[in-house]
Amino acid sequence: QVQLVESGGGLVQAGGSLRLSCAASGRIGSIHVMEWHRQDPGNHRLLLAAVPSTGNTFYADSVKGRFTISRDSAKNTVYLQMNSLRPEDTAVYYCSAVMTPMGVLQSYTYWGQGTQVTVSS
Repeated sequence: QVQLVESGGGLVQAGGSLRLSCAASGRIGSIHVMEWHRQDPGNHRLLLAAVPSTGNTFYADSVKGRFTISRDSAKNTVYLQMNSLRPEDTAVYYCSAVMTPMGVLQSYTYWGQGTQVTVSS
């Protein structure tokens, strides 16, 4: 079994910064890509950033230049550094990972439980 656990959400003023973490644990085989998403109050889930095991990172236009995704492969952890936060960044943030677990021949997408980020004006 594989689990993703997020941390680092909270309340911050506009213009401030937060750093989210997401650690994968369990029978991890190969992690192919780790991602951050957010779900707004209207339940729209948006892919914000992705870091593959090889290749370039991806950023949604709405966060490009403000958010930075990084990955510590040794710790099976992905981070999202969020700077210059805006009230419209308020959402529940989720991490996900596409991975092939140990002893399994196909890949699955796993999700964290979500962490609330609230940006006050």
